[in-house]
Amino acid sequence: MAKIIVYNNDTNKMETYYRGENEAMPYNKNNTLKVGEFRGSSKSPTLWTTKRAMESFNEQRERWGGAIPVGYAFKRPWEGGHGQQSQHYAGTAFDVAQGFSSERREKLRNDASNSGLWMYVEPASMAPTWIHFDRRQSPSACSGGGYPVLRQGSKSTYVLILQDELNTLGYNAGTLDGSFGPNTRNAVIRYQRDNGLNADGIVGCVTWTALQRDVVGRGRSSTTID
Repeated sequence: MAKIIVYNNDTNKMETYYRGENEAMPYNKNNTLKVGEFRGSSKSPTLWTTKRAMESFNEQRERWGGAIPVGYAFKRPWEGGHGQQSQHYAGTAFDVAQGFSSERREKLRNDASNSGLWMYVEPASMAPTWIHFDRRQSPSACSGGGYPVLRQGSKSTYVLILQDELNTLGYNAGTLDGSFGPNTRNAVIRYQRDNGLNADGIVGCVTWTALQRDVVGRGRSSTTID
């Protein structure tokens, strides 16, 4: 049984669900994306995503008119396996169609690119044997892409990433709730001070870059919270 936290983009609220591995993801239509498929190789008991990402997958599936096998979707930052500011850690990205022929894969890639459903579809030169598409939040804090600026009052799966990383590094941000409150802000300030950063409690490009460097792929720690 997985705990699934969903950021509802329409209501600006975090929602929590409990589903078995063979059950459909929250907001998924017609059982076309099971929890186990979204999980991929993640070993985490807690997963997260957004309503908007689920709706985009639903619409892409309907446009395609057939199954879209998902190879990788979710990872927690300390599990690694993806880039430094990967949208997989935010639960908004899908790597799909690994078993398709190259012709069929390119047809789906082109359809995804033309659909208007995704913020980013990776070119074939970067994803030769799969298709990556994601419904990331923009604008990003860093000019080259990545995560948005976060501050007290923010609410999103990116806040879940932040809380997860701070907890894993021993800076207690409290429970994983996706809401940037005083506890999260205080933990950010402590981390910034300890790392010689501007201790303003705002998570911009410099703080994100430092956090990702310290956490991505390092593994679960004794202070990680699920």
